[in-house]
Amino acid sequence: MGDPRLLEKSKPVAQFDTPELHALIQDLEDTMKAMNGAGIAAPQIAVNQRVVIFGGFKSPRYPDADEVPYTVLINPVLEPLADDMEDGWEGCLSVPGMRGVVPRYTRLRYRGFDQYGKPIDRTVSGFHARVVQHECDHLDGILYPMRIRDLRDFGFADVLFPGQQLEDE
Repeated sequence: MGDPRLLEKSKPVAQFDTPELHALIQDLEDTMKAMNGAGIAAPQIAVNQRVVIFGGFKSPRYPDADEVPYTVLINPVLEPLADDMEDGWEGCLSVPGMRGVVPRYTRLRYRGFDQYGKPIDRTVSGFHARVVQHECDHLDGILYPMRIRDLRDFGFADVLFPGQQLEDE
């Protein structure tokens, strides 16, 4: 947090299935796994492109959440399917050691492409919807603290959740 590149709107990917795109996705995957994250967006590794990856394993930070399928999502478009929002705790690799309560749409449809240019069109809810919204926010220069409604629900993870080993998203 503080790096101006994280506040920029990312550029759409123009070409799919290129060596450069595959290398970016591998870098994202390696970083996400090394940091035990639930997802990651290209701007978080200083690449100004509309690429996110998420899911693929059961996150120990969210033991009651359903597993989200591993997804490479390029040039995403999100469409909330209802006005219903739910508050939930979030963290972020770009805001290490912090947690905050963030409102997110409970149901949404997302569309985009995988790394080969194959269309993706999913309707999701719950934790899956939360993760997609969090990661796609990065593509528009939005960090989760910008969405917190009450700053009393924001702080250091070790203070808010003493004795728990929480990783950042």
